[in-house]
Amino acid sequence: MSPALQGHAAMLLFSALVAGSFSLGSLAANEIAPAALNAARFALAALVIGVAALALGKLDRAAFAAPWRYLVLGGLFAIYFVLMFEGLKTAPPVSAAAVFTLTPVMAAGFGYLLMRQITTPRMALALAIGAGGALWVIFRADLTALRAFRIGGGEVIYFWGCVAHAIYTPMVRKLNRGEPAVTFTFGMLLAGCVVLLVWGWSDIRATDWAGLPGIVWITLVYIAIFASSATFVLLQFATLRLPSAKVMAYTYLTPSWVILWELALGNGAPRGLVLGGIGLTVLALLLLLKDSDA
Repeated sequence: MSPALQGHAAMLLFSALVAGSFSLGSLAANEIAPAALNAARFALAALVIGVAALALGKLDRAAFAAPWRYLVLGGLFAIYFVLMFEGLKTAPPVSAAAVFTLTPVMAAGFGYLLMRQITTPRMALALAIGAGGALWVIFRADLTALRAFRIGGGEVIYFWGCVAHAIYTPMVRKLNRGEPAVTFTFGMLLAGCVVLLVWGWSDIRATDWAGLPGIVWITLVYIAIFASSATFVLLQFATLRLPSAKVMAYTYLTPSWVILWELALGNGAPRGLVLGGIGLTVLALLLLLKDSDA
């Protein structure tokens, strides 16, 4: 298998693992406070990445200069994940995944504001098509709801989380001072854990950890190990083998993977008209995959 094919295979697995956090998250969201769940998630993920960084000899004092950088990034990611699980209390997983596909177009805007990164015409077209498909899914293919701009409360909450994620993407590049990716990620996770411990301490103390249903523990292990640690490794693997535009393109596969997760969990698929919006996100993926020179 060529390096490029290896990169595509890694990103296919990456998008499938990310999608699982929507389906499992919707099952656990109403069983535990989002801040408590994500504090435990950040702590477990930081432990896994920290052990990996230590084993690779990537932890040194110089990497933790200006620790405020990690607090900024950890805070942004903490906001994203807390609002994601808050939104999943009411938003269907497929709709939430569609909201997530708005992140690239927002990241492109923040990338220009923060880093003066220019988006190519083909990429802009792909982002517009992907955003259109996302809105079609979010409004559940209901033109009346679209004209009235009636959006579910869960989708609105998660949208603001995606804004934080979109800011996070260019901020990583702006704040990184040459630290290895595994070290930088460990610093972000550790800082995010601290932010969530302070922010969600009352929720953490109020949680009956011993009495939590099994789905919460399954979700916690999944999002910490597979949707955090494993996806980090896959993303790093793919970025060494694919152009950045192609790596970003796989965001648009998330709603399609979520549908498969929902079918596997016995929750059924969305109605036919909604699938048209999913088709537009796949078209955006194909356009971005062709934009290899961007």
